[in-house]
Amino acid sequence: MFILAALICTLPVEANDKLSLMLDWFVNPNHGPIIVAQQQGYFKDAGLEVEIQEPADPTMPPKLVAAGKVDMAVSYEPNFVMDLEAGLPLKRSATLIATPLNTILVLDGSDIKKVSDLKGKTVGIAVAGTEDAMVGTMLRDSGLNLSDIKMVNVGWNLSSSLASKKVDAVWGGLRNFEPNQMALEGIKVRAFYPEEHGVPSYEELVFVVNQNTKKNVAIDKFNQALTKATQYIVNHPENAWQSFISYNPKTLDTELNQRAWQDTLTRFSLRPTATDKQGYKAFADFMYKNNVIKTPVDPTPYL
Repeated sequence: MFILAALICTLPVEANDKLSLMLDWFVNPNHGPIIVAQQQGYFKDAGLEVEIQEPADPTMPPKLVAAGKVDMAVSYEPNFVMDLEAGLPLKRSATLIATPLNTILVLDGSDIKKVSDLKGKTVGIAVAGTEDAMVGTMLRDSGLNLSDIKMVNVGWNLSSSLASKKVDAVWGGLRNFEPNQMALEGIKVRAFYPEEHGVPSYEELVFVVNQNTKKNVAIDKFNQALTKATQYIVNHPENAWQSFISYNPKTLDTELNQRAWQDTLTRFSLRPTATDKQGYKAFADFMYKNNVIKTPVDPTPYL
């Protein structure tokens, strides 16, 4: 008996697989399934140890994955297509946010009741990139052209620029954050959604890994835990919120985050590994036709 016990004690313990994950930004409700999986122990239960990192530069995570510096990153479908065009050896491993979050916002009391009312107006943007394609399509869908508006870069001051009426509208605000942020300041806004005005629907946040990764087993474990966490969030939103804020109560337990959490629940991908090849191809074609990318890209082999 004692000999058997001693032999069991000396057997090697199988170590958990390890995975480094870099987010697209600091932790916020958009990352709910990741954080809940961590806090509820779903990664650990799957035999996985996940190191969650926040980027110093939000443009770097996919590049670090391509360079083999981190195993996985949270990115955006439009950026994923642009990275493929640039030759980065990336592939999508799962989806986090399954719908667009970007929107055009205007003050609720303004005379802009529909997209066509933007004619002659000034639209503020945060970061130059896809705005010509997105906003341009929305305008054309409403009988206008980009030349009918003036676009100005206001940096990250979207809400304040709109609230102070330095611009008539803003593009790039997230529908689950900026409206709530402004509501807390007593300011009501109206939103126009790209997918309702001619822009093909796309996945806001996706996970990307290196095409040559050797960690496919760990990635599968990650996806299983992610799916379990998403199901928990949908079934138990209040308990999941408490689990989420326990990750860092000082920074996460805020009124803005709580409001954003409620508005993000319906955006999480219920089947993170499900693949919409037709949708990805349609959006990549849209980017090419609108000169966001200079050469055609077929992302379907990398999904």
